Amino acid sequence: MQFIIEGRNPVIELLKSGHPVTKILLAEGTRPSDSISEVIRLAKARNIAVERVSRHLIDDQSTTETNQGVIAYAAPKDYVSLDDLMEVSAQRKELALYVILDGIEDPQNLGSILRTANASGVHGVIIRERRAAGLTAAVARASAGAMWYVPVAAVSSIADAVDTFKKKNVWVTGIDRGGKEEYTRMDYKSPSAIVIGSEGKGLSELVKKRCDFLASIPMRGQITSLNASVAAALVMYEAFRQRSA
Repeated sequence: MQFIIEGRNPVIELLKSGHPVTKILLAEGTRPSDSISEVIRLAKARNIAVERVSRHLIDDQSTTETNQGVIAYAAPKDYVSLDDLMEVSAQRKELALYVILDGIEDPQNLGSILRTANASGVHGVIIRERRAAGLTAAVARASAGAMWYVPVAAVSSIADAVDTFKKKNVWVTGIDRGGKEEYTRMDYKSPSAIVIGSEGKGLSELVKKRCDFLASIPMRGQITSLNASVAAALVMYEAFRQRSA
């Protein structure tokens, strides 16, 4: 099985990441540009074949309308174990900062969360093995290439993963409408894990009970909830802000 990664910037990030790539297809007649030159340069540096083919062939292989005349064939992204994931912060000599996703099902949301996680310095993301979005080509596209850089662990039980973090002296904060404190009042300068619930359902009752804290995001409009990736971004950047102060 191979992933098909489409578009100039996603392919550039894929090549930069060092992730295994089999080959790259470039549409014949594509106008020269800085991004095309960068794709060719990076591929040459890694001894990856670049084949010039008809635009029709690339469009046939494409699953989106945004291939921009470039697609790459890449190996699937491997998951890491939870134990290995929890070592990332120690390896970086930083206080732990992780994001736990309790059943995110939309690949676009997962991709967006991975993109923000990479930008805000999160050490890794934990997802459910079943009934949740996994690491797919669609997620790679939605993450703008961040998927290749962010370690991800898939676990059978989010509640058990929360307990594992707590045993490692990591404070776990669940984001929930019923949280008594606003998310900005939580302390993310300590070793922290942030739990985001699924679209629509939010955090499961079992996961809520396992969290050390429940925090809410204040809202003043008629809509009572935020998109899961937006909620995750707000909290990740609050943690980033606090740690940068």
